[in-house]
Amino acid sequence: MSNPPQDYQEPLENDAPEEEFISNQEVDEELLVDDGNDVPVEDDENDEYGNDQIDEQMGEEEETLEIDMSNNSMAYFDKHTDSVFSIFTHPTLPLVCTGGGDNTAFLWTSHSQPPKFAGSIAHSESVIGGGFTSDGQFLVTGDMNGQVLVHKSANGGAKWKESARLQEVEEVVWIKVHPTVPGVFAFGSTDGSVWCYQIDSQTGELEQIMSQFVHQSDCTMGEFINIEQGDSNLSLVTCSIDGTIIGWSCYTGQMQFKVSKAEIKGIEAPWVSLSIAPLSMTKNTPVIACGANNGVLAIINCNNGAVLQLSTVIELKEDQEEMDASIESIAWSPKLSLMAIGLVCGEVLLYDTLTWRVRHTFILPDSATKLQFDEATGFTLIVASIDGKVYIFDARTGSEIHKCVGHNMGVLDFALIENGKKLITAGDEGVSLIFQLP
Repeated sequence: MSNPPQDYQEPLENDAPEEEFISNQEVDEELLVDDGNDVPVEDDENDEYGNDQIDEQMGEEEETLEIDMSNNSMAYFDKHTDSVFSIFTHPTLPLVCTGGGDNTAFLWTSHSQPPKFAGSIAHSESVIGGGFTSDGQFLVTGDMNGQVLVHKSANGGAKWKESARLQEVEEVVWIKVHPTVPGVFAFGSTDGSVWCYQIDSQTGELEQIMSQFVHQSDCTMGEFINIEQGDSNLSLVTCSIDGTIIGWSCYTGQMQFKVSKAEIKGIEAPWVSLSIAPLSMTKNTPVIACGANNGVLAIINCNNGAVLQLSTVIELKEDQEEMDASIESIAWSPKLSLMAIGLVCGEVLLYDTLTWRVRHTFILPDSATKLQFDEATGFTLIVASIDGKVYIFDARTGSEIHKCVGHNMGVLDFALIENGKKLITAGDEGVSLIFQLP
């Protein structure tokens, strides 16, 4: 595995006038920072992520260390020096951003093999999330020290220059860029606060839209809803480990609804995951699923806060820990009446949303970290795991279609590119792998 160059954390600066987005063919040339350290996987005979056999006898000790060197990836990016926590992609360019425990967000190309380093953003702590704005003009990243940085595109995306920074909270837990309204993003903090900002399209400066402090503990997740209505209805739903789920009107800062312990029959529910259903499934009514770290699952109508379904998804066995019931990720099929949840214990439950019965149960060797259905078919379920693999299931039959292997530590996040033909991972060992999907 190649060593990152010593100067890879220099600030991104560019004073050239902004131009139209470059094409996919040009981005390889424009973004290229060839430092001589990027080499294809197949050319590196000593790469620990390659397919070469290793000697199982380590040193002079009699103990045998077995390492699974299986790898069906097609390329990798390895400039992070610590865990890669998050990954997100540009809406039009073959450009990837990964955030890591090395206090850095890296930009790199996804269409070239090997990927090409395209810049870095230095943070003050681990980069836990972010995103490109829907028009591709800005990049937002947030870290565990409460710092949020905004970078503006120049030269059609070949360069990124800092335009604004925030330091409002002690720690950012999540950060979401609005999927349809350019320049709008929100984030939540460990103090329970929720913030929403608008980026000025010309200057890149920030205007605060909303800040609220109703949650009494960590605000663990947030999602924009009513996104098809654009900026005419800027709405957000957030949840917290204090057991509350709140719908916000961002322009007014008013609560549209609040679900607390009283609304869920007095059940304790420290919420940790949240996902919005496709409108095609819910007859144009905004509906969310919210999962707690003790296995409680709630389906909520966001028009009025009504709890449509409430259940505890797993009964723990004597040898299981309480956190094994935690619902880490939720995914809805964009085309079929299906919803899936992934648990810390490794179980993945697939629900028929017409009857709310479990249709299939998938058992993984370790915790599920992220679930996503593909957009093209709606029945392909992709599941990342702490066991270092990404599993591809056919949700109709419950059969395993494919397995992406190559990590020796957990997969913490992933992104789909090229209309779901390729998958890029965020690995706990500091490496991102690119896989061709069947």
